[in-house]
Amino acid sequence: MNSNNQPNGDNTIKNPDNWKTGDEQMTGAQRSYLHTLGDEAGEEVSDDLTKAEASKKIEELQQKTGRGIED
Repeated sequence: MNSNNQPNGDNTIKNPDNWKTGDEQMTGAQRSYLHTLGDEAGEEVSDDLTKAEASKKIEELQQKTGRGIED
């Protein structure tokens, strides 16, 4: 296992807390998807999130709405 709790050699999924650019403003794609998920979940979504915060919120809202969850 590596420091991201992934099998060695598998770096396709990284913990957002370990992203080198995680403290940068979220991307336009993240903002758009967050607002879509927020609307479906009935939640307000802040436009002031970092990339890492947005990623975590996306995961949270995907769980709440059932979107993006693989069977």
